[in-house]
Amino acid sequence: MDSWGNHMINACTTAAQMAAVGLNLPETTFSERMENGSHLLAPTASDLMKYDVGTAFAGFHYDLNFITIHGKSRYPGLFLWTRDWKKMACKVPEGCLLMQAGIMFEWMTGGYVVAGFHEVVYTDATKRVRDQKIAEKAETGIHKSTWRISSTLFSHLRFDVDISPLPELAHLYDAETVREKYTPMTAHDKLLEELRGINLAPK
Repeated sequence: MDSWGNHMINACTTAAQMAAVGLNLPETTFSERMENGSHLLAPTASDLMKYDVGTAFAGFHYDLNFITIHGKSRYPGLFLWTRDWKKMACKVPEGCLLMQAGIMFEWMTGGYVVAGFHEVVYTDATKRVRDQKIAEKAETGIHKSTWRISSTLFSHLRFDVDISPLPELAHLYDAETVREKYTPMTAHDKLLEELRGINLAPK
């Protein structure tokens, strides 16, 4: 798990450096702020024999960190929303990882990069894959897991990092919106604000 987690963190760090270069910022603008962050490797598992179609394993939400990275799940069910609010099923190609911006990335870019909204739902497609695995096990005797596993790592910025919108990106965001929505705070302040919003931290 340590090895896998380190690979995931390294991938997020590389993506952060690529994003900085793409935004005409110094390469380490984001990655140096990730150093000593409270990164969290948090696999989730859902028993597909216990629930049925329509169950939401993770309701509509965005992530409260900087960049989230997912491995490919054995089962479908992850849905994403585009910037123009179109819902789409997420299909991760073999050998690839999925990354999504979290709210701290949105904050630092004054809304130029938007936190990705998503959900995980038990769909008809999920059930079809489950039933196929059950049939394969009956035919071959080889165990086929009926659990949906998501191998997810949440990369964070260091707790004392000021996540105020970067002035170097002022040409990309609306100054009035930034003043009203993206107020100055640290990564720790933002984390607590988000946790309080979902009743997971003292008010």
